[in-house]
Amino acid sequence: MKKIALATVAITCLAGSAFAADMAVKAPPIVAPVVTNPWDLAFGAGIYSDYNFRGISQSDRGPSVNAYFEPRYNVNSNLQLYAGIGGWSINFANNADAEIDIYGGIRPTFGALALDFGVWYYYYPGGQCFNTPIDTAGLATGCTAPLQNGNVIKKDLSFLEYYAKATYTFSPNVAVGAAFYYDDNWLNFGFDAQYLSGNIKLTAPSNWLPTGFGMYVSGEVGHYWLGTTDSFYGNGFFPLGVALPDYTTWNVGIGLTWKVFTVDLRYYDTDLSEGDCNAITGDHTATFDPSAYSLINTGSLASKWCGQAYVISLKADLTLDSLK
Repeated sequence: MKKIALATVAITCLAGSAFAADMAVKAPPIVAPVVTNPWDLAFGAGIYSDYNFRGISQSDRGPSVNAYFEPRYNVNSNLQLYAGIGGWSINFANNADAEIDIYGGIRPTFGALALDFGVWYYYYPGGQCFNTPIDTAGLATGCTAPLQNGNVIKKDLSFLEYYAKATYTFSPNVAVGAAFYYDDNWLNFGFDAQYLSGNIKLTAPSNWLPTGFGMYVSGEVGHYWLGTTDSFYGNGFFPLGVALPDYTTWNVGIGLTWKVFTVDLRYYDTDLSEGDCNAITGDHTATFDPSAYSLINTGSLASKWCGQAYVISLKADLTLDSLK
């Protein structure tokens, strides 16, 4: 009996061991959950033959450099929060040191539709005031004299802008977009302004170029609605302020990409006359031209900041995620 009992125990143990071994083989392996960091950082820099902003040169038709730094927080795959700071070298009539951009917003996506809502502050430190001590409405300006060519401009041109953008990607090769911007006290001129634009981007199929290279063609058409300035910019006809003209601008260009680098060649233009351009910009390089005279440009100064321009740029844009 003892032998039979021992044999039974042995068989039971062997069966248990075999069952345990079988379970070990069939049990799914334990995999540690993948932890994704919701934070990312975008940054980049560029050099431009001209800093053209909505059809108007910000660098007196000369070269400009820029850089930006943008932390991002991905709430999920379809929602991103962001804030950033950037800067441009400029050549303004008031001798401002630079353009500093401080911005932030939210980017939700719905399939092929990408949206972007935010606020942007354009800060121009270091400016000087150029005007007579008393403006045409009899108010003190805090200035000592106009510019050499007779134009006037405020010390501080900083302003706040709100924006909403939408981009719909039809395919890897075709995307269209629209954007609306609302400017609170545009360039500190004393009025609010609105800018509406539409754009399209056509990207070449990946098999058209060597590995790592890309190419695109893109264009934009926009319209700016301006307003009536405060008395600082008034003249003998309109001492309380002049009504600046609305204008349309457009650009089209071609770009070549390689890894994080982009070379872009772009044509810009507007429907502004040289006289109206001077009234809007207060261009310190504007020259006398009798044909530029108007009731809002009584000095007959003509500015070339708003006309045809060809701009070439070299940019580098990357994110921390792209470096992993």
